[in-house]
Amino acid sequence: MDNDNTQIISSQRVRNKTLISFLFFFLFIASCIAIWKWIYKQPADNGTPKPLRTVLNANEKIFSSVFSDNHLTKTYPPSAAAVKVRKNGDEGMSADFDATKWKLQVVRNAGDTVLISLEEIKALPKTEIIFDFKCIEGWSQVTHWGGVKFSDFAARYNLNNQTHLGYVGMNTPDKKYYVGIDSKSILHPQTILCYEMNGKPLPANQGYPLRLIIPVKYGVKHLKRIGTIFFSNERPPDYWYERGYDYYGGL
Repeated sequence: MDNDNTQIISSQRVRNKTLISFLFFFLFIASCIAIWKWIYKQPADNGTPKPLRTVLNANEKIFSSVFSDNHLTKTYPPSAAAVKVRKNGDEGMSADFDATKWKLQVVRNAGDTVLISLEEIKALPKTEIIFDFKCIEGWSQVTHWGGVKFSDFAARYNLNNQTHLGYVGMNTPDKKYYVGIDSKSILHPQTILCYEMNGKPLPANQGYPLRLIIPVKYGVKHLKRIGTIFFSNERPPDYWYERGYDYYGGL
């Protein structure tokens, strides 16, 4: 006689347990489908059902509360940078743009807009960064950029009061693409107003004469061909936010 404590489970018991497991599985799937349908029947907030938008806004509050200038994006040597740099979208890149007439418009206050040339921007201390550019489409690429730190730019043009507001807004000269960015991120030491790629002037399809490079954000926030910069305590309009995406766009 086998005196060990091995239990012999009947085939009926196995069958019952299996049926119960499948029942709970199908109930779980049915519940998920019901919740998903309920969510998508709710009123939309900028292209996203309100329950999902509430979650995205909560995530923004959490990430912004722990954001730190000490958190630096990983950088790479020049040899790691891509020679053929991928383009992430062309919204706001009108074909009739005349670069010879371009000047950056910085709205300091209502009725106080300063016009700044590319030469004036290039006269500020230059910064280069090589990092892994990440796109919401799912691809990434190590790329090499050069320009001036936004924080240095803000100091040179006496924007201290403006950068103490909660947000910075930017748009292209044709106003067809626009982003809103929290001030903490725009002042991050790796954020630059960029006029070079791989040591050469920006190509037209990468935002010549000036674009934003902000490594702590996804590519949708790296606005190409900056026309205007302004400041606000309220969220400025944001192109992809209005189409259902996260406003914060942080990594």
